[in-house]
Amino acid sequence: MVYRMRGVEDAITDSQALWGFVRIDLSQEAVPDATTLLQFRHLLVQKDLSKAVCEAINGQLTSQGLMIRESTIADATTLASPPSVKNQAKARDPEMHQTKKGKQ
Repeated sequence: MVYRMRGVEDAITDSQALWGFVRIDLSQEAVPDATTLLQFRHLLVQKDLSKAVCEAINGQLTSQGLMIRESTIADATTLASPPSVKNQAKARDPEMHQTKKGKQ
């Protein structure tokens, strides 16, 4: 379980969207470590607060006309790579596009 919490710790550190969600200003404070996150999770389960927390969050979102859906946050980092024509047709994939860093 600590391994999963390390993933959460890394995700918070790497994602500006998650900094805002957990309201951490990385210039002022550190992201909680995996052990702290796990202890918090266990405390929520022990006190049977998980459902109440979810209902409170959903209530706040609903009052603002929002809802929670499962989704993925994707990082659109541009990586340098050589052009490749190493497919069977010896041609570029028509769905692939090139870009230069800093340009659309």
